[in-house]
Amino acid sequence: MTNGRMRNHAFDLLCGLCIVRMVMLHVVGMCHLRGEYHFGKLMAWTFFFLSFFFFKAGYFNKTVAGSSRAFIRDKARRLLIPYLMWGLIGNAIYFAFLYGWPQVFASTMRQVRWSHLWEASQFYGNPPVWFLFSFFMMYVVVHLWRRLLSRVNFLWPLLPVLSVWLWRQGNPLWMSLGNVPMAVFCFELGHWWHQAERRLPRGWFVALSVVLVVLFLYGNRHWHGECDMALNKWVQRPWGAVVNTVCAVCGLSGILLSLPLRRVPLLGFVGEHSMVFFVMHYPVLYLYRMGLMVAHVSIRGQWFHVGILLVIIFILCSALVPRIEKLPWLSGRFPKK
Repeated sequence: MTNGRMRNHAFDLLCGLCIVRMVMLHVVGMCHLRGEYHFGKLMAWTFFFLSFFFFKAGYFNKTVAGSSRAFIRDKARRLLIPYLMWGLIGNAIYFAFLYGWPQVFASTMRQVRWSHLWEASQFYGNPPVWFLFSFFMMYVVVHLWRRLLSRVNFLWPLLPVLSVWLWRQGNPLWMSLGNVPMAVFCFELGHWWHQAERRLPRGWFVALSVVLVVLFLYGNRHWHGECDMALNKWVQRPWGAVVNTVCAVCGLSGILLSLPLRRVPLLGFVGEHSMVFFVMHYPVLYLYRMGLMVAHVSIRGQWFHVGILLVIIFILCSALVPRIEKLPWLSGRFPKK
């Protein structure tokens, strides 16, 4: 965000932290160490970070109006094409190992279900790309809602209720669509938080942000709840998860937006190029893990491999940022029409 000649790096920092948190979660999970007490505590206090990407989209979005055909086509190019391409890249890596070394991956092959794609919008070899499909559907829903049902747009705060209801029904919607209500909720939250920042006096906005962070610190301790948006799975107290998410994303972003924040070199870079780190880290993770399985080396329960993986992923993704961002079908950076 630019204010005069000075760039506010708040969202770059928060995006960088979100990506680091996500990569750590996946790496530690691949090494079967997610049950470690201190790591679990860290994840419990940062559970809201995935919601931040939807919140950020709403904060910066200027309009979802215009021709439905043109709007949906543009979002499809920027989100669905990378979704399919990185999903196929993940598939290629995953099944190359399965068919190349069938004696090593025989048990894995027996667990493969092609329904995995249309049930959860995930690809073998790169499951996190579900996020891009849900992001696309979020934009479509917001566009159509504001175009066709603008008079009831004030009902958006009730969307978490729909999300919880879908979860209690066993998430009957395919393609991870059960998480779209929460995605739209976070998008609208970001939009209205931006409006609050513009309309409130700076002192009041900062004070409100501080109060929200304090409420999060108290609420997450006493009324903890989480929403796994990949599966639309609610853990412990759903209402606690919603309230604590609102307090955290609004409060933290509000405080950082109010500061003359300087660019944090590594986190700022990761935040600026978050798409590359997001789509690329899991294929790298699979290359490492399955390559070592072929060599009969286990990474299970090994913090050493966690450290090595984190170094490899962030160095390799950083080095390939310029190349990937030049390819629109991988980065989604198609020229605007």
